[in-house]
Amino acid sequence: MDADQEKDLQKFLKNVDEITNLIQEMNSDDPVVQQNAVLETEKRLLLMEEDQEEDECRTTLNKTVISPPQTAVKSAEEVNSEAFLASVEKDAKERAKRRRENKVLADALKDKGNEAFAEGNYETAILHYSEGLEKLKDVKVLYTNRAQAYMKLKNYEKALVDCEWALKCDEKCTKAYFHMGKANLALKNYSVSRECYKKILEINPKLQTQVKDYLNQVDLQEKADLQEKEAHELLDSGKNTAVNTKNLLETLSKPDQIPLFYAGGIEILTEMIKECTEQTLFRMHDGFSIISDNEVIRRCFSTAGKDAIEETVCVSVLKLWQAVCCGNEENQRVLVMHPDRARLLATLLSSKVLAIRQQSLALLLQLAQTESGRSLIISHLDLTRLLEALVSFLDFSDKEANTAMGLFTDLALEERFQVWFQANLPGVLPAVTGVLKTDPKVSSSSALCQCIAIMGNLSAEPATRRHMAACEEFGDGCLSLLARCEENVDLFREVIYTLLGLMMNLCLQAPFVSEVWAVEVSRRCLSLLNSQDGGILTRAAGVLSRTLSSSLKIVEEALQAGVVKKMMKFLKTGGETASRYAVKILAICTNSYHEAREEVIRLDKRAPIPPLETQLVPDNQSLLVQQAEELGFFHPKEDVAGMELHHHPEATAEVTEFTGASSKWLCISVVAESCSVIQHHCVFSHH
Repeated sequence: MDADQEKDLQKFLKNVDEITNLIQEMNSDDPVVQQNAVLETEKRLLLMEEDQEEDECRTTLNKTVISPPQTAVKSAEEVNSEAFLASVEKDAKERAKRRRENKVLADALKDKGNEAFAEGNYETAILHYSEGLEKLKDVKVLYTNRAQAYMKLKNYEKALVDCEWALKCDEKCTKAYFHMGKANLALKNYSVSRECYKKILEINPKLQTQVKDYLNQVDLQEKADLQEKEAHELLDSGKNTAVNTKNLLETLSKPDQIPLFYAGGIEILTEMIKECTEQTLFRMHDGFSIISDNEVIRRCFSTAGKDAIEETVCVSVLKLWQAVCCGNEENQRVLVMHPDRARLLATLLSSKVLAIRQQSLALLLQLAQTESGRSLIISHLDLTRLLEALVSFLDFSDKEANTAMGLFTDLALEERFQVWFQANLPGVLPAVTGVLKTDPKVSSSSALCQCIAIMGNLSAEPATRRHMAACEEFGDGCLSLLARCEENVDLFREVIYTLLGLMMNLCLQAPFVSEVWAVEVSRRCLSLLNSQDGGILTRAAGVLSRTLSSSLKIVEEALQAGVVKKMMKFLKTGGETASRYAVKILAICTNSYHEAREEVIRLDKRAPIPPLETQLVPDNQSLLVQQAEELGFFHPKEDVAGMELHHHPEATAEVTEFTGASSKWLCISVVAESCSVIQHHCVFSHH
């Protein structure tokens, strides 16, 4: 055998070894190894096709052989090599075709599994996912979906195995880590569960909020587990409190007793629960279900017109829940996450029986003291019904009304509540509109202020504000409440101040619900400019600066009411915010009426009108623009949001000093004379 033949043989044998290894890897049980083998085989086939095309593209030119023909007689080794490689190529193509066909079948089986899962048929779902994996073993979603189905059946070990396979398919599969975290939590592998959730954050930092919730669940579950161990030890020790708690729950589990039997037993149990251990024993011995599933107790809760005995039962249960949930987050979770109890809590808050409403409010306020408790309320209670019940407390005593508004405030500060409020505003709006119809002489002023302040904060969100501003009844409610409060400004000062803040936000939404509404708002604010209260004066000017331009008629009324003189006084004695509103109001007036411009000039004694022949040099022009923008009533033309200042080519001004009142005067001079350079660069914007 010559050197070339020896070289060809070695090359052939090397190819045989490599192809044999690829075939073995394609038959591997590991889907990752199998997938890599398929990709490598396809790459080799592509190279073979390129070599074959190169061999076939040998040409001759003018019958001159450029590449000599291959030897006609091939060795046995070459024949065997080519036949083997052709067989491998055919096998690889068949495998690729089967893979495409199996992918379609696997996807169809996945969809069937998802349908079964949605219907609660978890065994059937597992069967379909398993059939899909028989078609194709490297589809991670089939593993994660099957893992989820296994967890529904509490088969956590199999769920973990499937998650491991999913991670072999994709090491950054966050869904696999999520299911592993839940499965390990169920198996009380708390440290492993934490690591799984932290791995999600490493892969996708944007999931920080969700991961925080998951880690909090692990902490709570581990804490609850420790409490139960301590409770078991106490029970085993034979301590009276532990034994009595267990025995009393067994007594209360007796069916068909008279209501007073249960009320008395519950009151005794409430007195016994003083520490975390007793709270845990109550949970361990299924106390929540014993109470809430009792038919006699359920009838007491469901009866609309309760007699004294039924009222006693309901109040005793609510006090018991307060005792067992105080500072115990796991008990709070068990209480609220049960659908029937969650519905009951929202219903009892609007009960016709005062004592039941008071105890329901006390329980919910207790839950809202922690972040996890607020999350439970927002996630599991009927928030529309809850909100309606809370605002109805405005007709109660100051203490109860303020307590209810305190709970409302705690919830409204949560981002999840704000998202819910915005999404459900059409259904919630009637309740908050009803607040505006409240009689301030009857309701608690402090609670009413707090409720309006919450609406004001929520209206800062553009989508929420848009819905509120578009509701004619809501706008009319603001006006009517303002009118009722104006009957005694001193008494209802806080309500007026808070309501003006809400109306300022509503007036950011353009166009107004109606010109008539904007005109009436302007008139109310003009009236309030006679107030001696600085806060009311400032906010009334703020609202007026946003509504005055809606009608020339109201501008004329404002001029007749002496608004120019009042705003000039604002500029001289008011703070920065009041001055900004005054500048905007004067801008509207001077832009509309020449008489207003003359009055501004006449009233301001601090800076005379600069001579017309004095020219604005370029450096001073840019400084003038900058000072006007800093005062907050000019914006670049690309941010057009209001009316443009009139252009007077002949108007000029001299820039001298830009501090304190001179800056204000400079801006008023610009408004009064409508300086051409400002008009060129800026437009007036309503804020």
